[in-house]
Amino acid sequence: MNLEQAVLDKLRELPSNQQQEVLHFAEFLQQKTMAKRPLKSVKGLCADLKVDITEEDIAQARQEMWGNFPREIV
Repeated sequence: MNLEQAVLDKLRELPSNQQQEVLHFAEFLQQKTMAKRPLKSVKGLCADLKVDITEEDIAQARQEMWGNFPREIV
């Protein structure tokens, strides 16, 4: 008897709710072993938006966000 047949024999002996659990576990194992796609960088995610952010834009945004923040903590 091969492994597949042994698993099927054991599966058939289980009640239907436990058979469903076995199916979910097998799906979990399958997803875990599937090749994971590499994550895209932020630049890659925004590449098709045709947005060009310069250092000057970043400096201006920082000034707007932190301009009124107190410099010294008393």
